[in-house]
Amino acid sequence: MHFIPSPNHDARPEGMAVALVLIHAISLPPDRFGGEGITQLFTNTLNPDEHPYYAGIHTLRVSAHYLIRRDGALICFVPPALRAWHAGVSCWQGQARCNDFSIGIELEGCDTLPFEPEQYLALAELLERLAEAFPLRGITGHADVAPGRKTDPGPLFSWRHLRSLLEARQPALARCIEPTGGAEAALPVWPFPLGARP
Repeated sequence: MHFIPSPNHDARPEGMAVALVLIHAISLPPDRFGGEGITQLFTNTLNPDEHPYYAGIHTLRVSAHYLIRRDGALICFVPPALRAWHAGVSCWQGQARCNDFSIGIELEGCDTLPFEPEQYLALAELLERLAEAFPLRGITGHADVAPGRKTDPGPLFSWRHLRSLLEARQPALARCIEPTGGAEAALPVWPFPLGARP
């Protein structure tokens, strides 16, 4: 794991336990992978002249605890004991301000392309480590805590596949998954057809 410190964090409220993991997806520029845009956004160094999309977001002060690249490489921007600024206006199980009690994991991806097998493996391993350190009660998507405002991790993220990986490692952790829409039958099937892969 590589550590790139983000200034966009602060302390969690006193006595607030980490209970939730939020799965996000991000690509900068949109639908393009492998560049430094995500790192630059989370470290407040995004150049607004580098891409037209950046002009509208370069002043944002956001972060996540972790980023999982397309090849499964893991970057930590904010230690999980601290509060990263990833959820925005959000609510989970009637509790607002999800940043206070959640860990944000960004997957390098978008709504229109499947995620890579290496990303699911890295995510499962990270979730297992986090469950050893924190009393997790839920794993869900950004769209589920900010409905109508966010769509990530998107329709091509396979909650079913993530659940199967976790069941083989930590069955109790697999039961923490709250899939988008709540309908297991609607979850994407893994593996995706070859024609759906980038």
